[in-house]
Amino acid sequence: MASVTIRGRGVAASCCNHLLRQAGFRAGVESVPKKVGEPVDRPASEQAGPPALRPPLPAIMINDRALALIRDVLGWRDLLDGQTRVRKRVVAWGPGSEPRTFEHSAIVVSEQSLLDAIRPFVPAEDDGDARWTIVSSPPLPGLAHQHRFGSRIASGAGVTLRNRSEPATCWIESLDAGWLFLTAGQPDSGWLLAVGASPESLLGHSRVIAAQIESCVAPLGEFPVYPRIASPLCSQAPDEPGWLACGTAAMALDPLCGDGVAHSIREAILAAAVIRAIGDGGNAADLLSHYQARMIAAFERHLSLCLEFYRTGHGGAWWDSECRALEQGRDWCRREIGDRTRFQYRLNGFELEPVHR
Repeated sequence: MASVTIRGRGVAASCCNHLLRQAGFRAGVESVPKKVGEPVDRPASEQAGPPALRPPLPAIMINDRALALIRDVLGWRDLLDGQTRVRKRVVAWGPGSEPRTFEHSAIVVSEQSLLDAIRPFVPAEDDGDARWTIVSSPPLPGLAHQHRFGSRIASGAGVTLRNRSEPATCWIESLDAGWLFLTAGQPDSGWLLAVGASPESLLGHSRVIAAQIESCVAPLGEFPVYPRIASPLCSQAPDEPGWLACGTAAMALDPLCGDGVAHSIREAILAAAVIRAIGDGGNAADLLSHYQARMIAAFERHLSLCLEFYRTGHGGAWWDSECRALEQGRDWCRREIGDRTRFQYRLNGFELEPVHR
């Protein structure tokens, strides 16, 4: 079997490595910085030297479906057992809306704890002689660039919760200049994400989430949360050593939808399946075209879902601007996909098979 280099040490890299090794490929990792996180975008006037890396997030919410998927891929049935559980979601979305409570089922884990948990699936160092490279962490290959749809920036803070705040609950609230998300990590502490303006500014206008917080105790710097996608997403010359982007190198999603981890897992499954199908003699050009189209279609679905939320979030200059950017992104996706709406392949488990028409 061919050798594959995997650039990155996150969820997508670990899933790709495990799936490819299970299929008989030699897989190795290309050295990446030991810090986790992703580059923080700064205005051109502020850029000096390499971009800073945001610190690992103190809290990531992983729903049961995503947890089951990563356990299935890695073959580890009790992965992340014992983490804090979220069982309720309180939503106040839209101008003057009253909070509504929904049943929810997810775990809350720090980004560093997640990476530590999957560390056994990080491959050994690459031998430098690979037929394929899976790029799951920046930077992108030279010809690729990133399309960005929006300008929203987030910041976060650890918080002390009031005694009356319910444990095992998360809260989300839209405001005139952005939105807030709060999740309880422990009975008396939690993690607050503020999108659009600073936590202090948004909390000053909050009716629902501010009532849960006693004080902010551990601020985190700013980082981008607008959707973005690489183009192209894979090699354009299938007869040469090739590459595919997945994970954070391929696309970044708005955290409002809470699907980032699941997306990374699904992208890894598809990337590994494409390389496996090419290795089994499949048509490389067709398979790479399928990968590009499937990834863009998934990104379009994410943008469309975001657009539904942002259109109803509040209204006003900030919300209207972000809606226009999402519409532009959706239109870009549709132009890129073109007439490739009837896919030639489909996943059967972790393998691609042709669609017979």
